[in-house]
Amino acid sequence: MASRPSVQVYLDLLSQPCRAVHLLLSCTGIPHTVRTVALRKGENRTPDFTMMNPMQKVPVMEDNGFILTERYTNIIDAIMKYLSTRYDVPGHWYPRQPERRARVDEYTAWHQSNTRPHAAKVFILEVLLPVQTGSPVDEVRLVRALSQLEETLERLESMFLRRQPFLCGDDISVADLLAVCELMQPLGGGRDVLQQRPQLQRWRTRVRSAVGDAFDRAHAVLYAVRERHAAKL
Repeated sequence: MASRPSVQVYLDLLSQPCRAVHLLLSCTGIPHTVRTVALRKGENRTPDFTMMNPMQKVPVMEDNGFILTERYTNIIDAIMKYLSTRYDVPGHWYPRQPERRARVDEYTAWHQSNTRPHAAKVFILEVLLPVQTGSPVDEVRLVRALSQLEETLERLESMFLRRQPFLCGDDISVADLLAVCELMQPLGGGRDVLQQRPQLQRWRTRVRSAVGDAFDRAHAVLYAVRERHAAKL
């Protein structure tokens, strides 16, 4: 009987960081097992899951007894960096050369208080809150959130992409996976936030090409949310 892969990941693919972890594992070929944790069903609040992560958040990774969790929003990239360091994967994902690695760290630190909250807020206002409360979209708050996101998109172009194909250089890295999964999230409400951003559209196309079919597999749950949202309009 074949042995079970040592890496076990607990994911809900409606979660942006979970999709990023899923993409990294798919692209690098690290042997792993995915354990689905449906947040909407409260599976993150079961006693067994709470024992692994008292914060009841996903993703969670277990590797030969070593458990790494999303305990706080500012360390969601820890699992990806661990996997890229622990296993024999192409160096571009999380470079070993200090200067190149520092560029990835620079983006992921910025990501936590910019790309992640600003893109997520649009999805929350347009999709999650109306579903949970039965109330219409708060248009005032949505306009404010979209304005904040536009500032973030502008900085992504001017500070990170500039004249390079990926956020941290000539090759794709974990930074691109984190960013693209966040910027895809508003699509659940039918909103392509890159529609008026050709530079970022080209970057997204390059990321999709680099990860191949894994991109659509990781986002299948989000696409289904988009379809259900459109059917209600």
